[in-house]
Amino acid sequence: MTAATQDVITSKLDRTFDSMDANHDGYLDWTDYQKLADRYISAYKLAKDDRRARALQTFCQIYWLELLRHAGVDGDRLTKDAFITANRLAVVDTSRLNVTEGGGHAIFDIIDDNGDNEISKDEFARFLRDVWKTDTADASEMFTKLDTDGDGAISRQEFIRAVREHFLSSDPDAPGGLFFGHV
Repeated sequence: MTAATQDVITSKLDRTFDSMDANHDGYLDWTDYQKLADRYISAYKLAKDDRRARALQTFCQIYWLELLRHAGVDGDRLTKDAFITANRLAVVDTSRLNVTEGGGHAIFDIIDDNGDNEISKDEFARFLRDVWKTDTADASEMFTKLDTDGDGAISRQEFIRAVREHFLSSDPDAPGGLFFGHV
């Protein structure tokens, strides 16, 4: 892997860490992941026993445990460097959990509020506004880049590909690089 490749992926994971660190203490712990799941559940007004809520919570729990396993830390929290290292290892180790597939599908199922197996512009705007608390001016551009076939909707396949790109692509212009802003 070249230094340039590492820089792009590290930059994306760095932004992911900053977005996830709910209390801004410089560490991630289970509560940060629980708060993320709760933001989805609250934003989409899902009952705790809704299959989509349960799938997301289960994914978050397993993902968190995989990060701890790959970080090799003794405690229950991760520094930014440990988070980046653990993510790099977890996304290529699919022996227990395929991070990009599992999380991508669980999140897609929630964002696709009407269940038509695609994400509309309105559903995408709601995701940014209600889950990530951002009314980004780039939302339309982000949507257009994620809608790689230009049909006016983000299909499940396009969404999963973008999640993979977020974690694995060294291309700063890949659609998956947009999840937490431009690289």
